[in-house]
Amino acid sequence: MRNSFHEDLDKISEQLVEMTRLAGSAMSRATTALLDADLSLAESVIAADEQIDALRRDLDDRSIDLLARQQPVATDLRMVVTAMRMSSDLERMGDLARHVAKVARLRYPDSAIPPVMRSTVLEMGQVAERIVAKAGSVIAGKDIDSAFALERDDDEMDRLHRDIFNMLMDGKWTYGTEAAVDATLVSRYYERFADHAVSVARRVVYL
Repeated sequence: MRNSFHEDLDKISEQLVEMTRLAGSAMSRATTALLDADLSLAESVIAADEQIDALRRDLDDRSIDLLARQQPVATDLRMVVTAMRMSSDLERMGDLARHVAKVARLRYPDSAIPPVMRSTVLEMGQVAERIVAKAGSVIAGKDIDSAFALERDDDEMDRLHRDIFNMLMDGKWTYGTEAAVDATLVSRYYERFADHAVSVARRVVYL
C-alpha cells in the first residue's frame, strides 16, 4: 500500500514538472507572438492552455483520491496538499501566458509593444522562461539551494517591471493611451508569472 502511495506521489511530481514545461513553452511563444504580431502563434498559445488546465484537473483528482484512499498524515499529508497548491500556481502561470497572447491577438496586425519597449519585453520573456525552468528543476530535484536562488530571477523581473513603468511615466512617451494600457497589462502579466514561480519554489522549501 505504501509503495503504491509513493508511486502516486512520484506521478504527481512528474505532472507538476510537465506543467512547468508547458507554462514555459506557452510564455516563450506568447512573447514571440506579442513582439512579432504573429496571430497564428497567439491563437496556438490560447488554445494550448487547455493542456495545462487538464493537467491540473487530473493532478487534483489524483490528489483527492490519495487523500480518500490513503488518509495520509504529517509529511505525507503536507506533500499532497502542497502539490495541489503548486498545481494552482502553475495553472495560473499558463493563464498569464494566454493573457499575453490575447494582447497580441487584440492588436494584430500591429505589435502591441512600441519599439522603445521591445528589448525590455524580450528580456522579460527570457527571464520568465528561465524562472519557470528553474521551478521545474526545484520540483524534480527537491533542490532547496536552487529554490532560494530562483528569487534572484524574480528580483530581475521586478526591475524590468519598474523599467516599463519608468518609460510610461517619462515625459517623452508619444505612443498614446492604448499602447500605455497594453504595456502596463503585459508587464504585470510577466511580473505575476514570476511571482507564481517563486511561490512554487517556496512551497518546495516548506516541504
